[in-house]
Formats: sequence, C-alpha cells, structure tokens
Amino acid sequence: MLILNRHPDYNRPLDPQDAETLGVSAAAEVERFLSYRDNHRPTPLHGLPGLASELKIAAIHIKDEGFRLGLGSFKALGGAYAVIRLVLEQAGEQLGRPVDIDELQTPEVRAVAGRMTFGCATDGNHGRSVAEGAQLVGAKSAIFVHAGVSGERVEAIARYGAEMIRVSGTYDDSVLEAARVCKARGWAVVSDTSWPGYERIPGLVMQGYTAIIREALRDLPEAPTHILIQAGVGGIAAALAGYLALLLGEQRPTFIVVEPARAACIFASSMAGEPVKIGHGEPTVMAMLECYEPSQVAWRVLSRTADAFMTVDESDAVAVMNRLARPLHGDTPIVAGESGGAGLAGLLAIAKNSQSRQAIGLDEKARVFVVNTEGATDPQRYTQLVGLTPQTVLGEIA
Repeated sequence: MLILNRHPDYNRPLDPQDAETLGVSAAAEVERFLSYRDNHRPTPLHGLPGLASELKIAAIHIKDEGFRLGLGSFKALGGAYAVIRLVLEQAGEQLGRPVDIDELQTPEVRAVAGRMTFGCATDGNHGRSVAEGAQLVGAKSAIFVHAGVSGERVEAIARYGAEMIRVSGTYDDSVLEAARVCKARGWAVVSDTSWPGYERIPGLVMQGYTAIIREALRDLPEAPTHILIQAGVGGIAAALAGYLALLLGEQRPTFIVVEPARAACIFASSMAGEPVKIGHGEPTVMAMLECYEPSQVAWRVLSRTADAFMTVDESDAVAVMNRLARPLHGDTPIVAGESGGAGLAGLLAIAKNSQSRQAIGLDEKARVFVVNTEGATDPQRYTQLVGLTPQTVLGEIA
C-alpha cells in the first residue's frame, strides 16, 4: 500500500537543529572520522540492469551495506560513531581542552573511556555497533535485547565484550528498560530512536548514516530520480532524505519510505498526521524493522522530506532475498538479510501497480537507488529463507 505525503509540513525547510545535524559539513565530518577506522572502505554499489529492464525503468543501483566495517549492516555507521563522539566530548571536558579523533587511542582518552559505560536497546544490528564502538575506545557496553532477537544475533553482539540483558516484550519495551537502567546506573544511552528531551544522541546516530548517501552520490553514474529506503524507527530514511533535501533542495529525488505491513509505525503516523505508537501484532520476518513507534527526530524530518510512504508484506521481503541471491539477466548476486531488501521489495510492488507508478512518476526514464541495509546477520535464518548459504551466494561473485 502506498500513500503520498499530505502532512502540513511537507516540503517545508528542516528544523534548524536537524539541518545542522544532517547538513553537508556534518556529513563531511562523519567521513573524516571514518578515515581513522582501519577497516573502513566504501561499500559496493551494484547496478541491476537486468532487473531495471524487466521493470521498464532506466536503471537500478543498490548499495550493499552488508560489507560495512565488518559488522554486516549500515548500523555500523551510527552507534559506534556516536560512542566515539561522546568519548571525545567527555575527554575534552575532563582534560580542559578540545580532543579530536586522532587522540582516540592515547592513554589519556582511553582512561576517560574506561570509566564510561554505553547502553542501548537493539533488534540486533544497532547494539552490535554500540558494543563494537565501546570496545574500540576501551569503554564498557550493556545491550538490552527483547524476546524476539535471535540467539545468533545476541552472540554476535556479545563477542564485543558487551553485557547482554534480556527484556520481555518488544523492541519498544527494551527501549524503555534500557533508558530506565542506564539512568539508574549513570550509563550513557546511545539509542537510535528519540523521544521528547532525548534527541541529540539519536541525531548523532543518524548523522553517521549520511556516509551512505555521500558515497553513493560519488559513485552513481547519474543522480537518481527515485530513492526507496526502509524504516524501523526511521533513522536511516530520515538521514538520507534530510541530507538530500539540504544538498539538492527542490532538485532532490522522489523519496519513498518502505516499512513492513506488520510494523508500519511511520506509515501510520503519516495517516494520522502526527507520530503514533501502533499495537504489537504478529512479528515480521523483517526483524530489524520491527518497531512500533517512530523516532521523534526521524518523523520530524520525514514529515518534511519524504514524498510517499508504503508497506510491503512478508512474502515480498522473502521473495526479494531470493531474487537478489539468484538474479536473472546477469545481475550481480547479493546477500540481503531479512530486512536488507525491503526498499527493493517496495520498488517491485510499485512496478506491478500502474496507479502507484503514476503516483510517484516511475516511468521508463526513472533511475532508482536502494540500499541493502544488511547482509546475513543471522546466517542460519538466511539459509532457511533462501535455501542457500551466504557463502554460496557470495561465491557466485568471486
């Protein structure tokens, strides 16, 4: 299902705070920080000409975040970046002078970090990023996971030395518990969602995601006309849409936010005209997108910059995983986790519907950009759904 953005704030300028967070200079600073990471490489950008021809559009390009910083997900850009920024700020306060990224591994800064603990709730990937960031700087981490997070994803986080804390209920329940415990124990909460009075750190997490679109714009042969990005609480969608609005203004691409039909809190917020919390029903296979209340900051950005909102079904997500693993027409095989291909699933759904195509102007000249937000972060689950191991699919590329 697709709806156009009818919010009164649609096409209005970003809030000044959001513009500062997601602007060109802030995004350039993210890339400067990334340059100090030993394992940083821009993630691959693949053209899918065969699929584009099949859908009767000019081009499809997909950026594969399954290779991001060894963590297998775009989330590697957000949580770890926020942790590093917070450590440097704390070190600056304690040392009485500005402290930059090139001092991160000095004894003075590591001594400050060693007294800090970072906590967050996670569906899996964000917590892994926060835990890795904490380990990188010599801090501690405590990661809160809800009942639906698989054991394999919990183990992947624990490998970074994190204290793992199970919480009954949903992701939203784990967010509340993480905030409560961290406040009681004096830990810093590094959440990828925001709420009234807690916006700056989620803003830093979103800021980290801007590296994705900056890399893509450098690598794309032509600027995209349409972008479809999946959303849980809305962080990555808002980061990319906000950056593009600030960079390109009225020349920005048509931007569509894609969510699981079973966890479409941003879609529901668009229908209501304000951020709303939706009820928890049957879990979605798109586990990394299973969120029931949007981030306040993300919604503020998307209500201004998203052109449309849509949902995809469970079968759409699994079908696109399989399509990317077994591409037709000579396209490159790609390992997409359960949530990774949701944006592309949205494109496939729109392409089948003449009214939806017309609504967003998807014609034979359209150049579409999507992001594979995660690889096989749960390899066992991936193999169950695709019938191939991730190694087999990647072996097709070699």
